[in-house]
Amino acid sequence: MPIERFIGTASKTLKGGIESIQQPDATTVRARVLGSSMIMLIGSGLVGLMNLIYNLAIAHGLGAAGFGHASAVYTVLMLLSSVTLSFQLLCSKFVAQADSVEAKIGIYKFLLRRAWVYGTGITLLLVLSSSVITEYLNLPTRNYIILLAAGTLFFIPLGVRRGLLQGTYDFPHLALNFVLEVVVKLGGALLLIQVGKGVGGVIVAIVASIMVAYFVARPRPELRKQSSGQLPATLEEGVQAIVFFVGQVIINNLDIILVKHFFSAAESGVYATVALVGRVVYMLSWSVVSSMFPFSASSRAREREGREVLGTALLLVVGISLAFTFAMWFTPPALWHAVLGAGFPLGRLVTYSSLLVLYAATTGIYSLGVVLMSYEISRKIGNVSWLQLGFSGAIVLGIYMFHSTLKEVILVQLVTMLLLLAAVSIPFVRNRRAKSSATDSTLERPKTIVRLRQVDEHEAIAEFLKGEFYRSDFDRYRERFANLVEHPDLSDAHENTIRKALLFLRRGRLWRELPKDTQWWEVELQPDDIRRLRVFPRDQWRGLAEGNFHLGDMLENIRERVESDNEEAFLEKLRSLSSGLEHGENYNAVLLIGVDDAGPLTIIEGNHRMAAATLVDPSSFHRRFRFLCGFSPRMTECCWYQTDLSTLWKYFKNYWTHLLEDQHKVIEATQESIVGGAVNSNIV
Repeated sequence: MPIERFIGTASKTLKGGIESIQQPDATTVRARVLGSSMIMLIGSGLVGLMNLIYNLAIAHGLGAAGFGHASAVYTVLMLLSSVTLSFQLLCSKFVAQADSVEAKIGIYKFLLRRAWVYGTGITLLLVLSSSVITEYLNLPTRNYIILLAAGTLFFIPLGVRRGLLQGTYDFPHLALNFVLEVVVKLGGALLLIQVGKGVGGVIVAIVASIMVAYFVARPRPELRKQSSGQLPATLEEGVQAIVFFVGQVIINNLDIILVKHFFSAAESGVYATVALVGRVVYMLSWSVVSSMFPFSASSRAREREGREVLGTALLLVVGISLAFTFAMWFTPPALWHAVLGAGFPLGRLVTYSSLLVLYAATTGIYSLGVVLMSYEISRKIGNVSWLQLGFSGAIVLGIYMFHSTLKEVILVQLVTMLLLLAAVSIPFVRNRRAKSSATDSTLERPKTIVRLRQVDEHEAIAEFLKGEFYRSDFDRYRERFANLVEHPDLSDAHENTIRKALLFLRRGRLWRELPKDTQWWEVELQPDDIRRLRVFPRDQWRGLAEGNFHLGDMLENIRERVESDNEEAFLEKLRSLSSGLEHGENYNAVLLIGVDDAGPLTIIEGNHRMAAATLVDPSSFHRRFRFLCGFSPRMTECCWYQTDLSTLWKYFKNYWTHLLEDQHKVIEATQESIVGGAVNSNIV
């Protein structure tokens, strides 16, 4: 089954929750997140400790070269975990949002069936490509990859079973499942190394641990009954999950693969032991994210609870990251020599402690970014998944360019993770500033604007097109469609299609960025509302704004330029509009967008007219036009309303997606259907 069909169908089963699970309220959410995080942290702490013992033990038993081989094979499994974790995220998110036991069961069973399909396909792909993978990783035999393929068959469905535990807040059993997996892996590896099975024995132990974890994660009896629940998820939800975890596993694991390719077996073994610290830091941080995620998803309509969840998770991850970074700083190098043994020529190859500190700090910084990204994903369909994927590609490119030493490889990742953290933090900082600004100015302006009536999107498009139709882009259509534009019949579906296609010839890139849940209203403004109005941030306005696009704050700059002798076209247009307004000319509606009735509003059509009206008489600008405003709680995801890396990434993604669309064909095809319909009507 194609992945698009899988995700689309998955969306039809994905909303509901167990009736016996109470949703957190504002007074208990911090305590519940802390309690769940402690359970997961204790489990992850045990897992991390045993993983550390496991890796040090097999490193001691196999030596640097053998450990390098074993780590490279295990990293291939970690790369495949993007699929496993995608299933886990989908199951957890929508189960936590559900309303009934039946819906939860339907989600689980549907996703489990699909996970087995994809697990089987990936297993076959691994077997078929085992020779190529073996050669790239400089492995001594392809049997290592074939053994790993057997574990992958169960590894993908394991994500669904763990997602069910996570989504039902069954964190004790989820933590125990992770502990059991590492116990089997550790015991099996030590036993098989002892009997002389080497790297192959280590991989067999990994496969056995996955299979045991899968069968032990079987749902509780009350969740095994038959269900005919339907899944209502969307394609975007599934794509978001997959892209997020693809980027995540690349960032966490591909460096080990690249080091195995570029460096000697001994050096790659040393790097793999350094990466152990990062994996422990990330595992503990991810346990916090795992406990945060279902609470955040279930409370996404309650902003205060969301902030409590996010703040608690960030504090925990900061504590974990600082603790490990300082621990690596103060650990004496002699301890690592003693633990790893003579098979690791640490002193000759690297300054081991410096690598450990750098890697721990890098992973800590990335973990903070993951908290912010996971929070956004739990509450909406965002763009951070694609942003992270772009940064993961930057790491790969950076390591290919700079890999003269192991330290240089880590520095590439450190710089990239700092940039990623800065990028994903920008929307949160801007939102806080916007809320603070709105709070500070509450006493200086009306709390809300007056909504007169709700209007259809077709009416908003018709008004927008009226203001654009004089431009040269419409020369070929002006005579043919003048009446359709100037006197629109909003009840005619064909007319609406043509008007939308005409508008999209010039403004499609703008309109597509508006959230799909945007509702249009005709509103009434007051003179004080000039303080909340912002001009569309582009072209000549940037020179007048000086970083502040609020119309009221720009008036003096605009007036000074208009009253000067400057004859540039932009200023001539403002002078002409001002003159027309003074002589009583009527103009089309002004279009605005905003989050709600109390926040800032951005003008997307009518910037020049609004500026001219405020120059003529700031106290009466609100009586000169009709105002149509598009409201959406997700308007901060639109780059025309809030410009940051996340919204710009969404813009460029949409730009390339719709690059080849031909609105001229839409116009001609619609007109032909009108003519054909008229002919058939006459025949009848």
